[in-house]
Amino acid sequence: MPSTLRAEVFPARTPAASQIFTTVLSHGPLARADAARRTGLSAAAVTKAVRPLIDAGYLVEDADVETHPGLGRPANLVRVEGGRAMFIGIKITGGEIFGVLTDLCCRVRVARDIPLTARAPKAVLASVAELVRELLTEADGFGVPVLGCGIAVAGEVDRTEGAVSYSPFLGWRDVPLAELAAMTTGLPVTVDNDVRALTVAEQWFGAGVGLSDFAVVTVGAGIGCGLVVHGRVVAGVHGVAGEIGHVVVDPAGPPCHCGRRGCLQAFAGDAEIVARVREVTGTGITDSAGAVALAHAGHPGAREVYARAGEAIGRGIATVANLLGPERVIISGEGLAAYDLFAEQIRDAFTATAFGSAARCDLVTRPLPFEEWARGAAATAIRSFIRADQ
Repeated sequence: MPSTLRAEVFPARTPAASQIFTTVLSHGPLARADAARRTGLSAAAVTKAVRPLIDAGYLVEDADVETHPGLGRPANLVRVEGGRAMFIGIKITGGEIFGVLTDLCCRVRVARDIPLTARAPKAVLASVAELVRELLTEADGFGVPVLGCGIAVAGEVDRTEGAVSYSPFLGWRDVPLAELAAMTTGLPVTVDNDVRALTVAEQWFGAGVGLSDFAVVTVGAGIGCGLVVHGRVVAGVHGVAGEIGHVVVDPAGPPCHCGRRGCLQAFAGDAEIVARVREVTGTGITDSAGAVALAHAGHPGAREVYARAGEAIGRGIATVANLLGPERVIISGEGLAAYDLFAEQIRDAFTATAFGSAARCDLVTRPLPFEEWARGAAATAIRSFIRADQ
């Protein structure tokens, strides 16, 4: 294995230390007084938590000269030393594997992707190992250790066990992916649902920074939802929290592959949209690009399919807002390539369906490529490394 690969333990795995570190990671650089205010910890607790992290090189202190010009001794700002360690993130889709090498601040340093030619676990693991080897070789040039690998997979994932309970796009059931990938790569491996991984990245580094309650809704091959409640990403007892793709938005709607009718997935999943556009237009389109092109060309049948999809998505988001009252819902996913075709319907249906103050929820669109999903996987590896309760 490359020389950057070695075992290392985060120097302060107490709840207070991880809370301080993640606060500085998301909001820093911060003066210690600001860190104390944001975390609700005492100044003494902050100092106690920060000291071993500075000694180990995970945090550094810089004099804040710019904000105190001519006012005597400048304050010391604490920030994360991003170059202290590297992490790998892997996003597995039905046809491709995306990988990134990030620093400790989850900034992407190298990105790679390789085709997935077979979906059996053994074949996928071999491709993951190949991609990880490439990224470890790249990491050698940075001269710091790679301390973990996160893998993101669509479907039901038991993050605690590191197992994929069910992945419809891969056809997997009960695959102990974390254990197998750790044996294959030699790295500590964290496995999570891909939408939850993306949600972690948004919570710490994206449009969810500073929010205690928000959701991420992804539109594409599947309809996913990541939930943050009281500052914690929610997985649920069985790892399926946020499964809004199979919330019934119209009992008289089209049949869904799950066996029911009118699920959000049946209206707004990519494959379902393509099939419906093909049916109503009588054309031979085979992919989303063709369906979008027909709608953009003004075909009334195709535009109606996207309008109904937008209405369904808006109702689904309103269900999330009514149940949890998030401050913000971030809409993302590869399906946003068609966002202009159903944006108005999403907002109208959301406004009509959200109850009372839930309608004040802020809807934000974030078109994120699959590299960003891989970055989300790296964020889960960083979280596992630094947080004792994760």
